[in-house]
Amino acid sequence: MIGPKQEQQLREGLAALSLTFDDATVSRLLTYLALLLKWNKTYSLTAITEPDRMVSHHLLDSLAALSPIAAVSPRRLVDVGSGGGQPGIPFAIVQPQWQITLLDSNHKKTTFLRQAVIELGLENVQVVCDRVENVSAGEGFDLITSRAFADLADFARLTRHLLAEGGHWAALKGVQPFEEVAALPADITSRITPLNVPALGAERCIVWMELHA
Repeated sequence: MIGPKQEQQLREGLAALSLTFDDATVSRLLTYLALLLKWNKTYSLTAITEPDRMVSHHLLDSLAALSPIAAVSPRRLVDVGSGGGQPGIPFAIVQPQWQITLLDSNHKKTTFLRQAVIELGLENVQVVCDRVENVSAGEGFDLITSRAFADLADFARLTRHLLAEGGHWAALKGVQPFEEVAALPADITSRITPLNVPALGAERCIVWMELHA
């Protein structure tokens, strides 16, 4: 059960990340965790079901990437292989001005994502159930995120058609993946931003990638 202990843990983690949100936003973040816990019993959305670890591994792990990502001023984001909705749903809750597409090919997971979007009132979120290579780019996305979707070369290859001109990839990774970086195509430049996730006890980073001429 998600309760006062997890709220305190979340607030302390947000303070450590220098993030300030109003009570309604904090409440929605915790409601999202409660939905994830409830639906997980049927849909196997996450292996992490201890409430305290859900705060650190799902909310704070996602929100640790918020400030670096906000610094590139994205307008349209796609979260590829969104699964249970990280980092897309926490981002959508705290940044309502961002237009976010949650993309996953698993029907059970996208059923959960659609229900979460409804119950959380996330008018800035679209859920797409399809393989990434089948998705039309439209005007393209300023930012393409993923967490545990694929190695960097495959992530870039499968999503290249979705990237808007001047856009960025932001892959959320654990230990800095130097071998994956070395295997990137020659037309992609990369840089790594280390992240410090409160109460996680594990390494995290963002691997930024962009196309160059």
